[in-house]
Amino acid sequence: MSKSKKKELGKGLRALLTNIENTNSPKEKTELVKELNSSILEIPLANIEVNPFQPRTEFDPEELAELSQSIKVHGLIQAITVRSVGGDKYQLISGERRMRASKLAGLTTVPAFIRIADDQALLEMALIENIQRSNLNAIEVAISYQRLMVECDLTHESLSERVGKKRSTISNYVRLLKLPPQIQSAIKNSEISMGHARSLAGIDEVSLQLDIFKEVVAKNMSVRALESLIKSYNEPKVVSAPKMSKELPPEVKKVQDELSANLGTAVKIKRSDSGSGEISIKFGSDREFNNILAVLEKLEG
Repeated sequence: MSKSKKKELGKGLRALLTNIENTNSPKEKTELVKELNSSILEIPLANIEVNPFQPRTEFDPEELAELSQSIKVHGLIQAITVRSVGGDKYQLISGERRMRASKLAGLTTVPAFIRIADDQALLEMALIENIQRSNLNAIEVAISYQRLMVECDLTHESLSERVGKKRSTISNYVRLLKLPPQIQSAIKNSEISMGHARSLAGIDEVSLQLDIFKEVVAKNMSVRALESLIKSYNEPKVVSAPKMSKELPPEVKKVQDELSANLGTAVKIKRSDSGSGEISIKFGSDREFNNILAVLEKLEG
């Protein structure tokens, strides 16, 4: 974005916040708050202060490093939420882990939803109204549900009553936000459907998720075909030898999942009881191979 474009955006935001603060008309204020809460704006990290009432004070360094690496490769998919505290300053409402990881990734600005200090009820109305739109993709719906629960302090049960959806439906959407960035992007770009995403979200192993996801896209697989494929993975395999392979130790499986998420492809680790083994990384094209090499070089650095 050019400097002039950023400047225009900043002016528009300040004007909108000023209008909200100055208006005495409930109807006009409602419309202005809806406009503000439906937009995601890029704001400087240097202008955001941490909420002093944030209950969480400790963050796992390894998890932060993993998220930071993902942000370097894929960008920050889920925007943070801040409130305006006057001028160009903001206070964080939710997303401190994402904000810290963005700083580690070297970002200077982040996408953010911006709220005003006393718009709780209006925010709830605006988000619920936003969910009713027919052109939202599944990730946008999931983010709206997540915002309602976090920012408006709603449970799955109370949210289901407010939006007229089953509790299980809300849970299925929110689970999508735990999928790897590559799969979330595919949902947003309509490469796969909500049905595909829901099936993939039921897979616990990240490397297997990515492996099956790539097969779905490559073969333009239907949801029913995907469900059959997942079922085949879950069925016990007939082995010719009586010797059964042992599961990976938890710490090794965690490394396997982290490598799969960072590299954006399936990574398999085989390890013997003595500690010897091998790591295999799948790629489907020269472009994927070069992307993997680029990520590995960053990890080394």
